[in-house]
Amino acid sequence: MKAFAFIKLLAILSIIMLLGCSVPESSPASRVKLSESGVYAADISRDGTKAIISEVNGAIRVWDLNNDVPLYLWQHQGDERNLVDNVRFSPDDAFAITSDSEAFALWSLENGEPLGFWRIDESSIQDIALSNSASSVLIARSNGQVMYFEPQTQRRLEFLGHGEDKVNSVDLSANGKYALTGGNDYKAYLWSTETGQVIHVFQHPQRVTRVKLDQQARYAFTADGQNDAQIWDVQTGKAVSQLKFIERQIIFTSAEFSDDGKYLLTGSPSKRLMLWDVESGESVQQWRVKPSDGPAPQSAVVYAVGFDHGSTEETKRFASSISSAGNFAKWDISSQDVRGHK
Repeated sequence: MKAFAFIKLLAILSIIMLLGCSVPESSPASRVKLSESGVYAADISRDGTKAIISEVNGAIRVWDLNNDVPLYLWQHQGDERNLVDNVRFSPDDAFAITSDSEAFALWSLENGEPLGFWRIDESSIQDIALSNSASSVLIARSNGQVMYFEPQTQRRLEFLGHGEDKVNSVDLSANGKYALTGGNDYKAYLWSTETGQVIHVFQHPQRVTRVKLDQQARYAFTADGQNDAQIWDVQTGKAVSQLKFIERQIIFTSAEFSDDGKYLLTGSPSKRLMLWDVESGESVQQWRVKPSDGPAPQSAVVYAVGFDHGSTEETKRFASSISSAGNFAKWDISSQDVRGHK
């Protein structure tokens, strides 16, 4: 009986801790419904003025966030069935890339026209990244290979550092010279796209599920599927901080560094948006996005995050997010000294 009472007490304490750690749905500074059908994938332009979403109903839309109106409507492979689960802007906001499991396409944001379409036959595409001017593309594949490709010159480089383990997440530097890749081999690699040589290896105790490069070439973020999320110094390869959270695990579905390098913004499948101090790894602020409408359990995956200055008040600064529920929201972070923007 004593043992049973002790176990029951532990269970109650665990529930109290979980309730205490939960964050209720938060009130954003603004919220716009971008999709009624829900979203498979999303990205926010670096200047915060555009969004690209892949919708459940089959549409790929680019939105003007300043005026809350759609700019372009795209179809991937000319098929109404929507299997596009990766969309990204180039860092200079001039181009976009979209992909399903077997092909990727490049698009101009100046006129919305397609620039090219390429099929990947070897294995399924897991993630994509794009450099400035769409000069280079990075493709993560399920067979462990990462393809670096230059559309204009047709130069192609295969990175084989992950062996045969699936590559889950990739990112490119703005100039396309450096790649960050993470996979099921418990490693993230920073490597040169000019030579294919590894610059740093970031080891994790579990498979790496999310990576992100600071576009100012200062930091790299890598996270596994359990409880190890690290920020690294790109120049030295040494750890700057480990994100501190009391949950047993946090899975990250999106990440972005502020331009000044002081903060990291992350999204997760649990409706959560979190702001982190880069130097300490401490959580500075967190919010819960509005879940999908419909019967319980209601959920929302935060697919895209970014930093944005207020358009009317210079003293206002905002974090922004797009979730699977189809909502674009801005969150007031004026109380924090966040001088960068996405």
